[in-house]
Amino acid sequence: IMGTGEVVDEQAVKSMGEAALGIITAAALYIVGLVVLHRRGDRWPIPRSLSFLLGGLGTVAIATMSALGTYDTVLFSVHIVQHMILMMVVPMFLALGAPITLALRTLRPRPRALLLAVLHSRVARVLTFAPLTLALFIATPFALYYSPFYEASLRSGFWHAFLHLHFIIIGSLLMWPLVGIDPVPGRVSYPLRLLMLFLMLPFHAFLGISIMSSTILIAESWYLAFNRTWPPSPLDDQYLAGGIMWASGDALALLMLIALFAQWYAHSQREARREDRRLDRLEARERRASTALADSRDDEEPARYDQARADQAAKAEMRPAGTAGQPGDDQ
Repeated sequence: IMGTGEVVDEQAVKSMGEAALGIITAAALYIVGLVVLHRRGDRWPIPRSLSFLLGGLGTVAIATMSALGTYDTVLFSVHIVQHMILMMVVPMFLALGAPITLALRTLRPRPRALLLAVLHSRVARVLTFAPLTLALFIATPFALYYSPFYEASLRSGFWHAFLHLHFIIIGSLLMWPLVGIDPVPGRVSYPLRLLMLFLMLPFHAFLGISIMSSTILIAESWYLAFNRTWPPSPLDDQYLAGGIMWASGDALALLMLIALFAQWYAHSQREARREDRRLDRLEARERRASTALADSRDDEEPARYDQARADQAAKAEMRPAGTAGQPGDDQ
C-alpha cells in the first residue's frame, strides 16, 4: 500500500512539473506575439488574450497542478473532472484565443510560410475532417475506460502525461474547427457545426450512465490497492464519476452552444455590413454612371445644334443659281 502511495506522489510531482513547463512555454510564446503586435502598433482583442491565457492555460493549471492533479490517480471521480476540463474546457478556450492567427501576424516570412504549409497540408485536412474528429472525440473515452490502457496510465508517469496531452489534442481537433477563430482546415458552415454539437450531446450521457450502472470497478486492482478507509468507497466513487460525466457533458455542451451562437450572430452581422457596403458601392456606381450620361447628353445638345446649322449652310451653298439674265428676258 505504501508503495502505491509513493508511486502516486512521485507521479503527481513529476506530472505537475511537466504541466508547469508546458503552460509557461505556451504562455511565453503567446505573450511574445502580443508584444510584437503592440510594438508594431497593431491591436489584438483583449477577450482573445484572456481566453487563451486564463481560460485555456489557466484551466490546464487547475486540472493538473491543483488538488485535481494530486488526487486524479486516487479517485476516479476526480479523474473524470480532470478529463472533462482537459478535453472540453481547455480546447474551447484555447481555440477562442486564436493563437494561430496571432502567429501568422507576428512570425517572420520563413516561419510563417512553414506554418501556412502545415495548415494547407493533406495531413492537416485529414486531422480536421469533421466526421473524423467527431468520431475520435466520441470514441476516446469509451476506448479508454473499457480497455486496460486506463489502468496502465495510472501506473506509468509517461502514459499518464500522454493521456493528459491526448485529451487536449483530441478536444482541440474538434473545437478548433467548431468554435475556433483561426483559419484552420476543416471549418464547416454554422448549421453543420450546430449539427455536430447536437450529435455529440448524447454520448457523454450514455457513457456516464453506463459507468453509473456498472457493478464492476474500472481499474479495480489499482483503486482497491489503496485500501481507503475514508469515503466514498471505490464503487460509490465510480457512480459519482459517471454522474459528473453526464451532468458536466451537458453543461459544457451548453457553454459551447452559447459560444457558437455568439459567433454565428457576429458572423451574420459582419456579412450584413459587407453586403451593405457592396450595395452602397453599386448604388454609387450607378449614380456616377447616370450623372455621366446626363452630362454627356448636355454636352451633345450644342454640338448637335451647331452641326445642324453647318449642314443647312452647306446645303444653301450647293443650291443652283437663279434664272435672271437668261434669253428672252428683254423681249
